[in-house]
Amino acid sequence: MASLDNTHREIQELLADYAGALRDGGLPTFLKSLTREEARRIAAADEFREAAEIVRLLNSAGFGDNLVTPDVGLFISRVDAAVASRLKKSAGTPATRERSRSTASAGRSPVNHADL
Repeated sequence: MASLDNTHREIQELLADYAGALRDGGLPTFLKSLTREEARRIAAADEFREAAEIVRLLNSAGFGDNLVTPDVGLFISRVDAAVASRLKKSAGTPATRERSRSTASAGRSPVNHADL
């Protein structure tokens, strides 16, 4: 990706930089390196989209065994535990809050309707 500093990259150079960024996990850096003109050319070039799809397929075939997918089991168990905890807390307390507690926490004193 040595040509990321070149602001007048041709489609072939952009594709080579894209392939390197995809391989190295640097797509955000590649996208930030694009000038407006380069981004317009990429969007308009069917050849770039077709070649980029081939690069993605080759990349997944070549490095697919090394991919690590996150295990969401731990996350789901933590969410389940948080939900169960909230359900236990809500079962032991009334559904409505007391007015004095909610106004005191907001820093306001209760309104005395007799003063109005």
